Amino acid sequence: MKIDRRQALGLIGAGATSPACARVLPPAPGTVGARFVHGVASGDPTLRGAVLWTRVTPADLTQDVPIRVVVQIWPGDWALGPTRLVGTAYAEATLERDWTVKIDLDRDEAFNELEPGRAYVYQFRLAGGDANQVSPIGRFRTLPVEDSADGVVLAVASCSLHPGGYFNAYEAIAGLERVDAVVHLGDYIYEYGAGERDYGMRTGLELNRIPDPAHEIVTLDDYRRRHAQYKADPQTQAAHARAAWIMTFDDHEVTNDPWEGGAQNHNEGEGDWASRKAHALRAYLEWNPIREPAPGQPLHEAVRRSFRFGQTAALHMIETRLSARALQFEYEDITRPDGTIDEDRLNDPDRRLMGQDQLDWLGQSMTNTAAWQVLGNQVLMAKLVVPDLVTVVGEAAIEAAMPDLQGYQQRRLREMAALGAVEAPLNLDAWDGYPAERDRLYAKARAAEARLIVLSGDSHAAWASNLHDGQGRVGVEFGATAVSSPQPSYSRALPGAPMAEMLVAASPDLEWCEFEPRGFFVLSLTPDRAECRMMGISTIMEPRFAVEERAAFSVTATTVGAGPLDRL
Repeated sequence: MKIDRRQALGLIGAGATSPACARVLPPAPGTVGARFVHGVASGDPTLRGAVLWTRVTPADLTQDVPIRVVVQIWPGDWALGPTRLVGTAYAEATLERDWTVKIDLDRDEAFNELEPGRAYVYQFRLAGGDANQVSPIGRFRTLPVEDSADGVVLAVASCSLHPGGYFNAYEAIAGLERVDAVVHLGDYIYEYGAGERDYGMRTGLELNRIPDPAHEIVTLDDYRRRHAQYKADPQTQAAHARAAWIMTFDDHEVTNDPWEGGAQNHNEGEGDWASRKAHALRAYLEWNPIREPAPGQPLHEAVRRSFRFGQTAALHMIETRLSARALQFEYEDITRPDGTIDEDRLNDPDRRLMGQDQLDWLGQSMTNTAAWQVLGNQVLMAKLVVPDLVTVVGEAAIEAAMPDLQGYQQRRLREMAALGAVEAPLNLDAWDGYPAERDRLYAKARAAEARLIVLSGDSHAAWASNLHDGQGRVGVEFGATAVSSPQPSYSRALPGAPMAEMLVAASPDLEWCEFEPRGFFVLSLTPDRAECRMMGISTIMEPRFAVEERAAFSVTATTVGAGPLDRL
């Protein structure tokens, strides 16, 4: 599948001939030299609206004069030409919110003519600006009415490391023939600096994709600048302009491996943890098309929300990083002196990932009548087991590989060899590190008689799994590989070993996985059937690329629950 870059990126430069430019007003204070350099975005669609986002860049970023912005909306696809204007609204870009603008159409009476299940186009301009001060054009689709049985198409992505390579997956999403919404499962930005040994910088230096600021981000200004860099990327802008996004954050929007009381990548020299978390979340809300939490609610509560796609699907977005997560285990925490896994400690019922309040909310949310209950979740839920390298490839092959590995690689390989002998869980940062909480979630799904489809990110690999509890299959899971982040370290522990095949053989839940290439997946849903197509990008090392379907799976709805994964 070839990607037409002009089609995928066409919306970015659009606007010069649109009706939004037809009316020329005298210059208003603050508008001289102001531009829309970070594109547009929509998100959190509803029956009669969505959240529309843009950012105005004043000529002087330190000025404290609000800039009035106009947004206009038309029905249908812009390619069909200008149609009847359905609404105009005004908002202000201010220094206090880093000149970002969000308009919630549901809360604006100017847009009460918007209808369910319809496509719309929108554009911002500066009130009192000149004819050239207009944004690119964006598109979104409102949610269908509750009794609609229309199909739904979602593009699902995660893990976009700017130094890691070009965001070709985003451009491919922008070029899809149909996408009703984009679901982003986290790690939209990364917090690391531009040091030679910082994460992804070997590629970043080669491609001159250098993080801004060049140090690890900690302050509010740091996080704002990093979001600004990502939104300035034309491929990111193309994907945001293509459809509404439904987003959740993972760890790197704040810092690596956070938990309820801190994070692996936070130390005393970086200040107060609560302040850093607040800075990160504030910038995340300012710079993304996500509906703001209700007054008095914690900022992370903006993530917990549901979207109903008629009779076909209900999508529930959850938060597993900041509100309730117990400190992640290390392997030494759950390993007995004889090297075996302490199952009692691993299955400690007091260890939380979501928390009871959120579990109760999810259980209640899954009781609706939609055919599929889809869970937008950060980390892998399937039970994955470290493969027994010694049995599969032999101790001699492991030792023969050692001289060609660096010290940390040798340590990783020896750890993998030891863990494989005792059937250890693959990733203690994922649901495998919180099995009691996973069982509680499965119990909620069973009580709701949900046909459960779990969407997961974080892992930098592609996955398809049947999910099981003690009673049998409880749902399926599709894991999105990364947009540009490197493949997981365990996949490269033993060079040349068929690690994907070994993981499938060792893990009862797992049906398929692949560590390369980078990409995304497309989930197509009807009331009777779900199809997932895993899409791979030929390269992230240059902006010319091709897209290939790497694998495809289907699931059939049954009276209660859903059938197992079928490979197409």
